[in-house]
Amino acid sequence: MLKQNKFIFAGMAIILTIAFFLLRNKSVMGENLNQTAAANESYKKEDARADKKDVLEMHPTSTTGAVVYHANYALSYHEKYEQAEWVFYELKANNVSNTNFQRPFFIYDPKVKTQSADYKNYKNSGYDRGHLCPAGDMKFSKEAFDDTFYTSNISPQKSDFNNGVWNRLEQKTRYWSQKYDDIYVVTGGILTDDLETIGREKVAVPKYFYKVLLDETDGDYKMIAFLVPHENSKKPLYEFVVSVDEIERLTGIDFFPALPDKIENELEKRNDYKAWSF
Repeated sequence: MLKQNKFIFAGMAIILTIAFFLLRNKSVMGENLNQTAAANESYKKEDARADKKDVLEMHPTSTTGAVVYHANYALSYHEKYEQAEWVFYELKANNVSNTNFQRPFFIYDPKVKTQSADYKNYKNSGYDRGHLCPAGDMKFSKEAFDDTFYTSNISPQKSDFNNGVWNRLEQKTRYWSQKYDDIYVVTGGILTDDLETIGREKVAVPKYFYKVLLDETDGDYKMIAFLVPHENSKKPLYEFVVSVDEIERLTGIDFFPALPDKIENELEKRNDYKAWSF
């Protein structure tokens, strides 16, 4: 009987040992699979960031050399005027969203070496903190949305302008991104030495704001530019269309230097709203 019990105990020990190794191997396999999945996800995110960086490197020339790259847009900061001379990004059709995120506070841009203007400059100034890269264009993720609330991405705007004709142009830009699948957008104020300023840091108030759009579909390019006086207007948007050449003369910026010169020169002299819209 004792010998029989020994055999039983020995058998149970062998079974338990086998079960232990099986469970351990399963756990290790599961851990490896989780690590592999996490690594793959990380690689996907890195690939996405690399793709975006490649796009953002197509940005306009900078008159200041202070180009800053955020995850979904680039800007050229102009310390003298305490704002960006341009912001640049790709607006894809599938990035346009009706998601309602809670608006964060405006904060310094940690990537601007000279430090971007304090949001308090705008307090009691009579001007809105007007986005250059609109928060409405970055609703496809909370991170992208929040990144538009750096003070490097704002400029003083009259409230009726910000919520009026400028808002109409922003909404129309989103519509065009849907129509053409994706477009490239450049936005800024015309920065000159004779501008009114606000706040302790003397943030310049542009008299004009511009928006330049580029579409490429199957190797065919088209471009349009808007130069809008800093006041509300009921005029149709086509009345603000100018050539890109005109805005380049006003700013000293080459907006699409990555384009072949022949294509760029041909597109930038046009000011045909119908050719863009249809």
